[in-house]
Amino acid sequence: MTLTKIKGHEFNVLNIRDSHSRRAQRFKNNIIESLKMIGLTEDDIDIELEPVAIKNLPASASWYVEGMHLHYTYKACNKYAENLYVVSKVIELEIRDILNGEKTISEFIDDFTESHEVEEERKAARELLGVDQDSINFEEMTKKYKDLAKKAHPDMPTGDTERFKALNRAHKILKRELE
Repeated sequence: MTLTKIKGHEFNVLNIRDSHSRRAQRFKNNIIESLKMIGLTEDDIDIELEPVAIKNLPASASWYVEGMHLHYTYKACNKYAENLYVVSKVIELEIRDILNGEKTISEFIDDFTESHEVEEERKAARELLGVDQDSINFEEMTKKYKDLAKKAHPDMPTGDTERFKALNRAHKILKRELE
């Protein structure tokens, strides 16, 4: 197990060695049960299970609260089932914070609100910053962002305001995904 810190929560990430599909189904059920604790129904939640949960693929969950589309994706682990465990754990801990009064539902919505095109936006952001599509190294992305933003800054001779704004948006999109 590896200790990780995500969205202010620290927990151990499982190293799953067997029963990947069965465990993925269990993690999906955990997500649904956690979200039900704040009044959601299964119709409000969308989690597509990967048929082969041992593959190295990202896992995600989408749900609707107060008419807002919320989404969370994780892809730093080597297996889909492990990534879905992290998604499950983050949502569980966030719901616990709401129920304990440590976080409001509005803060929860702000933390997870995403557009329906979030995956395409993340892909475009990585492309704009010139990093690999599978990269999860936020420090590398920040370094590339700073180099590009410095050149595009409106106060520089090579400044381009629109490119500078696009770089800022790209960095924010990736920061939201990876922190």
